[in-house]
Amino acid sequence: MIDQQRWHRGLVPVPFSFSDLINIVGLAGSLLGSRRHSAGAGHPSPRCVARGCMRFRTVGRIPALVLLAFGLAPAGTALGAAAELGVRHRIDVMVSAEPDAPILSRLKGSKGELSFTVRLSANSKESKFFGMLRPSFPDIVIPDGAGRPLVQQTKLWEEEVCHQRRGLPKVTVTQLGGHFGEGDGRIEISAINRHIGVLVPPDELTPGIKLDQGSDSFGLFYAFRAQTRNSRLNVDLKIYPIDCFL
Repeated sequence: MIDQQRWHRGLVPVPFSFSDLINIVGLAGSLLGSRRHSAGAGHPSPRCVARGCMRFRTVGRIPALVLLAFGLAPAGTALGAAAELGVRHRIDVMVSAEPDAPILSRLKGSKGELSFTVRLSANSKESKFFGMLRPSFPDIVIPDGAGRPLVQQTKLWEEEVCHQRRGLPKVTVTQLGGHFGEGDGRIEISAINRHIGVLVPPDELTPGIKLDQGSDSFGLFYAFRAQTRNSRLNVDLKIYPIDCFL
């Protein structure tokens, strides 16, 4: 309860409790209406009425401030929780052949092998990685058609540390090599990307072809393709951003 001695002469004390903000607003409105009516009748002095109005205006602001404080508390908690959400990345690889690839038209059912080099840069405050990945796939059997991949989707690299979100890792296929078949029908594959000051290779490897974003059983992914000009092979990289807590 508000101490009655603190109120000026001629003003009515009003009970105040934060547990019932709606009643405060109602009482303040009623008392203000009462004071205005009394001022019209000539009982209190105009100065007292003015001071009383100012007092009730101050009390009327208290519920609004309390509501504002209560409203901001959940928002601050949510922002704090969102700031704890980080990410780690997984990169998968898959190799396929275009419908007009020479190995599909001449060597269906033959065996071969492929290897390639991937330059990877994945740097953050909590985790830093830069290097060359060199996966190889022996005993590949050339499928009967272009709808089936030469190499099924395989995990190439995955982060073990959760870190802040700083964009996707930079990943580039720089070289693809291998062979298919035996004897006179053997097809050698040696594709690299072009470099400044060097002649364009016959079987040029074009990396960084952006594919459509998608999702599968592992989650959301961003896909990029490296394609060879003459051998018509595709190396597809899928980058999965995996949510985690720092």
